[in-house]
Amino acid sequence: MVLPVSGCRSGCAACCIAPSISSPLPGMPEGKPAGVPCPQLDAQLRCRLFGDPRRPAVCVRLRPQPEMCGSSREEALAHLDELEQATAPVDAVP
Repeated sequence: MVLPVSGCRSGCAACCIAPSISSPLPGMPEGKPAGVPCPQLDAQLRCRLFGDPRRPAVCVRLRPQPEMCGSSREEALAHLDELEQATAPVDAVP
């Protein structure tokens, strides 16, 4: 089951914090490291680039899913952190 973007949990932004983004984005020309909040998050943890052509393709394609989002922001952050670590290049894992 795929949740609509409007189904995102208010104030969560786990998908804008936990994963790394290898492509450049406004405010981070070298990409975004894992665990670092995207500089495009506003004070309410909403994306300032939503609907903007400068929004990274990986963000445009991402669709919230129940197994990704869990039942809380903390669960979502933990799950996305696990995925990030599992898919990171061997030399990037601490």
